[in-house]
Formats: sequence, structure tokens, C-alpha cells
Amino acid sequence: MPFADSGRATTGFHMLFLLASFVLAADTEDWEKSESAYLANVQQITKDFVRAGEGYFSPDGKQIIFQAEEKDTGNPFYQIFVMDLESGKYSRVSPGAGKTTCAYFRPDGKKIIFASTHLDKEAKVKYEEEYKQREEDKKSGKRRPYKWDFDPSMDIFEANVDGSHLKRLTDGHGYNAEGSYSPDGKQIVFCSKRDGNLELYIMDADGSKVRKLTNAPKCYNGGPFFSPDGKRVIFRSDRKKEDHLQLYVINIDGTGERALTDDLNWVQWGPYWYKDSKHIIYAGADHSVSGRPNYDLYWMDIDSGKKVRITYNPSADVLPVFSPDGKKLMWTSTRNGASAQLYIADFTPPKDE
Repeated sequence: MPFADSGRATTGFHMLFLLASFVLAADTEDWEKSESAYLANVQQITKDFVRAGEGYFSPDGKQIIFQAEEKDTGNPFYQIFVMDLESGKYSRVSPGAGKTTCAYFRPDGKKIIFASTHLDKEAKVKYEEEYKQREEDKKSGKRRPYKWDFDPSMDIFEANVDGSHLKRLTDGHGYNAEGSYSPDGKQIVFCSKRDGNLELYIMDADGSKVRKLTNAPKCYNGGPFFSPDGKRVIFRSDRKKEDHLQLYVINIDGTGERALTDDLNWVQWGPYWYKDSKHIIYAGADHSVSGRPNYDLYWMDIDSGKKVRITYNPSADVLPVFSPDGKKLMWTSTRNGASAQLYIADFTPPKDE
């Protein structure tokens, strides 16, 4: 899913994002103590990849699905993997060609969806372009700003959990990605540019009966998730200031849309529901500060608007998700000072006051 101006990986945004090390001087020496109120047993769970991120739990909480760049394959873009959390064993479930993003388990655990460009005849040309750009970046010593490209060859595919029986679900012109299932598994909400704008749509799980959910042209609307009670969709949009994502919620019938955040100095994205359908977790950073803004995770009561900061590490923490029982938090981070990888911790929710 994409990053500051994107897919769920922004995505994002999609994730997911070309994070290098976002290491800043810590504003406190006891960030671990600050995090310990909410996070315990923090563990890095991916390590065999150039970069990895945007993970989601299986319905039983025993597996995760995520995107990662493999080493030494000749493909610099993300592919999709499924990992058993107890053993740590993983396997690639996407075709291995093109780009992929935004994978998700069906609520019965029998199917997965993800977005892919593996049908793009120009996929390998794009590999060469990416590697060439990386070499130029290396020589110049400059860090490229992250930019999600909304590849028009991106479509949503369904497959068995092992990647077999791949089936294309979208055929609308242009970018189709950032999909996730409704709690009953009967519908998928996703981002599409089929009408020329990046809007949200809902379709039946077999790809039929597509209907438009949002109507905010000339901006990005993406990263959607159904609430656990199936009544609302949380998402992100930069409709008020380009690339400065804010959080929104909307009823599944398209009514009741409202902004949850409205500080245009900040980028606030990657929202995900807690099991009670009343709270969310998301990533945010103040872009009005000098230097590189640092992303941390925040908890929000969407009715009162009350926010609680969850992470304090001096590196980037983004794309948080909960396990189905709400006892685990997984997110993408650069907290070990290297590339982006996935982390898991035991989660204690803040107390409402």
C-alpha cells in the first residue's frame, strides 16, 4: 500500500515506501520507558529482505501477509509473502514479476488478495529504470523523496493462501489497488483511478457490482479499511493540501463522511481499526519542523478525537495493524537503523479518561 502522497502502502502511503534510515537525535533518553506503557516484548520479525513492510494478520492470528523486496532476484520491487509466526518460515505467494502491494487475508482465512503489475509487458523495463535511479542516487549521495507512482498496470488479484489459483478481480482502466475485505468477506473496498480520479470503491468479493464510495476529485483517497462492525470505512486523503494526508471516516453507504484530523502541518496516514470499531491507530509526523520529520504511531478515539502517542523511537514507525484479538500490534519501522522491517509487540490500549 504507498506513502506521503499515495497507495495503502503510501497503501501506503500501499504500504510501501522507500525508507532508508530515519535516524534522528532522540528528544528523550528514555523513549523505551515511554513506549513500555503500551508496548511489550518488541521483536523484529523480518530480516532476510532488502526491505519489508505493510504486514497484516491472518484471521486466526497465526500467520501474517506482507510485502518485501527479495535479495538478488533482479526485481527491485515488492513481492508478497506469507509467514508462519511460530516457526518464522515464509514463502512468496505472488508471481515474482512486476510490482505488488497491499495484501490482505479474507476473513475465513482461505483466500488472499493483493495488487500486482505482473501482467505488465513493460515490467522488466521498469526494473532497469529503478536500478539505474538507485545507482545515480548512490553516486550523488542524495536520498530520493518517496513517491508512489500509482502504476496504471496495477490490478487486484485473488489467490489461495499459498498463491495458487490466481484470479484477476479488477479490470477498470488505470490504477486499482489498496484492497481489503469487509468483516463478512463478501465485499472489498479499494482505491481506483478508473474515472480519472483516485477515489474509493466497494465491490463484491468476486469483483462484481463495483460502486463508488467517495467523491473528492483532484486529490488522493486511499488506504481504506472496513470497521470490525462493518458499518464504516476509515481512509486517508490529501484533499485539503497536496501530499499532506489526513484521516477520514465514512459510512459504507457513502453518507456521514467526516475528517478525523485537520492539522495541515502534519501528514497523518495509515489508519487501522481496533477491534471495538471505536478506536484507530495511525502514523503521523509534523512536517513544519526543520530537518526530516519523524513518524510515530498514535491511538485515537474517533468519537472524542482524543489522541495518545504510542511510539517514541527516534526512527520511523508507520503502517500499524492489530491482531484480530487486539493483543498484538505489528508495524513497519527503521528502528534498528537500517532498512524498513516488520516488528511485533504485545499491546496494551491506552485508558479512556
